[in-house]
Amino acid sequence: MTDEVAERRRPGRPARISRDKIVEAVSLAENVDTLTMRELAARLGVSHGALYRWVRNRDELFDLVSDVVVERILQQADAGDPEYRAWLTRLAWAMHDGFLALPGYATHLSRPHKHNAHSIDRLGGAVNAALRRSGVTAEMAGHSWQIFITCVVGWLAATENLLHLGADAPRFDLFLDTLLRGLPAREPGAVRPAP
Repeated sequence: MTDEVAERRRPGRPARISRDKIVEAVSLAENVDTLTMRELAARLGVSHGALYRWVRNRDELFDLVSDVVVERILQQADAGDPEYRAWLTRLAWAMHDGFLALPGYATHLSRPHKHNAHSIDRLGGAVNAALRRSGVTAEMAGHSWQIFITCVVGWLAATENLLHLGADAPRFDLFLDTLLRGLPAREPGAVRPAP
């Protein structure tokens, strides 16, 4: 629990809500974009007011969800070979599994909205650090992060839409292989070093 959340909680009966329980309840929604705070409170079996002790509005709800999801994603990515390509592969698959477990979440992230900069910055910082350790310049690591996050979130949002329509999703492994062969970014015309 973050200090900010702990400060908002008032003394009284023991909490029946936790960050993980909130994310679990959100994952049961048909679409996170249309989930109301009242519906979420009902899913959690608590009063509307009890939920507002944790999150004051939908923006804070998405911030909390993003914090938990990114924390889980980074834990999965860090469990294995630290070489940047292997690490980015684990990160992308963790994003795939984590984002698609929350119906509508990737679609929400792909649209302009007020988002949790802290969570996105944690992901970006981790990607930049992995690329910098492999010798990529700070500038190209930054561009690579933007390419990576835009492509992965866009692909996942498109996949959500296809699944919602009952269509088959394109293969993530093919998409990811193609994306990673192009990363890290380099100046146009520069020769890519042999793998």
